[in-house]
Amino acid sequence: MSEQRKTQFTRLALICLCLIVCGSWAQAQETGGDLVGGAGIFRPKNPEAKRTSGPRKPPRPTMTAAELEEKYQDHLSDGNDARDERKFPVAEAAYRDAIKLKPMDARAFQGLGNVFVDQQRWDEAEDAYRKAYQFAAINPDVLTALSYVLVQPRSGAANAKRLSDAEYYATRATQLQPTNAMAFDRLGVAMVARGIVNADTEAKFRHAVELDPTLVIAQVHLARLLKRLQRAGEADPIYNKAIAEAKDAPTLVLIAQNMQAEPGDWGESEPVLRRALAMDPRNPGALYLLGRYLSARGKYEDAEPVLKQAIDANPKLYSARTILGRCYLGLERYDEAFKTYDQAVDLASEADRKQLAGTFGFAGVGDGYMKAGRAKDAVRAFTRALQLDPNNAALQTKLTEARAKANS
Repeated sequence: MSEQRKTQFTRLALICLCLIVCGSWAQAQETGGDLVGGAGIFRPKNPEAKRTSGPRKPPRPTMTAAELEEKYQDHLSDGNDARDERKFPVAEAAYRDAIKLKPMDARAFQGLGNVFVDQQRWDEAEDAYRKAYQFAAINPDVLTALSYVLVQPRSGAANAKRLSDAEYYATRATQLQPTNAMAFDRLGVAMVARGIVNADTEAKFRHAVELDPTLVIAQVHLARLLKRLQRAGEADPIYNKAIAEAKDAPTLVLIAQNMQAEPGDWGESEPVLRRALAMDPRNPGALYLLGRYLSARGKYEDAEPVLKQAIDANPKLYSARTILGRCYLGLERYDEAFKTYDQAVDLASEADRKQLAGTFGFAGVGDGYMKAGRAKDAVRAFTRALQLDPNNAALQTKLTEARAKANS
């Protein structure tokens, strides 16, 4: 690839990434939460569980109520331990076993939702939390976790209803627990997600900070809001204070995530992320954000190993695979790009599947194959793109041209 083409590709990639990130406010995306695998500063609480002391008793065909509860608690404890160790399949299985024992107890559904949150499986997390809510409508932890999930970006026509529900559940949590700083922070986030960026929203974040001056997530959300209100002079000291006082990787990831939500602050996120990785080299959120930053800057070779580590930490992270695919396009490694995008298909929503058919997806791979004189491989790439977006006339034209060249 010539230097001019590399520059053009890098510029286009950066523009696309910035549009995605900068559009997050308009699309009601929450940027202060968990990116991947327990990496965020807001981490839904594990359900309460007490592990049985002593050896476990073998299951019996008929259990007493006490034995049933004991077995249930053991499954919850197993799920909590596995989640804390980022062994998500093990945690999911343990919580599901608990649900089989007590299908009307909120705790196992809460734990299951937490595991899905850690993996960004938002639809499944919402379903689990809504079931927990059916049996624990006055549990502030369930309410705040459900509000958190509902502001996450998803395709479909139900987003307006989700955002309205997010505000309702957060409001209810503040009513049930007026001293819960996290609940007020989630309420502020839900209001921003609905496009309410005003003094009332600011008051919610400020109240959260007043209730808990150590709640960094509320400080960062407040700073982000102040920037949106064109009050950067007030926002910057809050960011700087949070960075200086950050004692752990998740806090730094949160700060960097918010920095990347503002185009002018992208460069400032790199040292924050590298500091986070010095504390926790396998932190999935830090790896993903650093990989995204390096890719946006056209440093594809540097981004590749970082994004691979992020995927290894959370194999279900769709966005890391798509950015890695873009890196391979920029490096003209089209076979690896095809493979990476193909792996992303099973993790993609319906809207994401169409994205995978486009320029930064199989169509881009096909274009690369054509430029490299590999028409037969281009046919394969364009065919895959049409499987994801069958009504795309431009793709059909590309496929026809590739077939003609392959048969010539």
